[in-house]
Amino acid sequence: MTPKAYSRRSFLAFTAMLPFALRAQGAAQIPVGLELYSVRNALKQDPTGTVRAVAAMGYQCLEFYAPYFDWTESQTKDMRKLLDDLGIHCYSTHNDSSYLGPEKISRARDLNLILGCKYVVMASSHEKSGLDGWKTVADSLNSAAEKLEPSGLRAGYHNHQAEFTPEGGIRPIEILAKNTKPSVMLQLDVGTCIEAGSDPVAWIRANPGRIRSLHLKEWSPEKDKGYSVLFGEGVANWKGIFEAAESVGGVEYYLIEQEGSRFSELETAKKCLDAFRTTYHLIRS
Repeated sequence: MTPKAYSRRSFLAFTAMLPFALRAQGAAQIPVGLELYSVRNALKQDPTGTVRAVAAMGYQCLEFYAPYFDWTESQTKDMRKLLDDLGIHCYSTHNDSSYLGPEKISRARDLNLILGCKYVVMASSHEKSGLDGWKTVADSLNSAAEKLEPSGLRAGYHNHQAEFTPEGGIRPIEILAKNTKPSVMLQLDVGTCIEAGSDPVAWIRANPGRIRSLHLKEWSPEKDKGYSVLFGEGVANWKGIFEAAESVGGVEYYLIEQEGSRFSELETAKKCLDAFRTTYHLIRS
């Protein structure tokens, strides 16, 4: 294309993509991992074998979910050694809300430090109804952050549908974002955000620097599909999501999550990673 043939509209479109494109061309790609709830049955039957299988697929990191909390210190150290041997990282854990409460947070802190985590993430928590209940959740996250940060850990929050479902015209996730410290990560579950009728791209752009991790969960409105579709088979706007996450969201790592598909758990995890790589490569190229 000659300079004269390059229209002003094309030029503006190109320059708008430059920050994302330049970052994409950099040496360090955003790590992609697996939320291990995706392979929960396999993990329960053979924890070490499942982690080995996930690493062999090419995942760069993973996220343990709530059952890790019942491991002994020795079991946790053995798992950390396995992670190190495999060259795979655990940047965060997915936790019941009580694990970040005053009675259990010390144990959560100690186990996460052994695993080499950076974030202790509270899963969707809405024990109390109404917007005041969500403010209480925000207070608990701030309290957890104050207890974790001296040890080098940070608190995080993972949404499900409820946080993006308006109550009195206000989405609870807005209450959490407004009333928590900037250091509290807002881990975005893409699929549940979409199912609740919200736009994940708009949410990322409205909260710069706080969307440091995303669960790349697909969702389809087609009957009997929902969350059972593989990565790329749903309605998520991955190009827009990746661009927003990497240009303004502050993403540090991605996590593929799948709640179940027409394939086995491990086969699903492999197919989703392959689809992610293809999609991401096309966006970067």
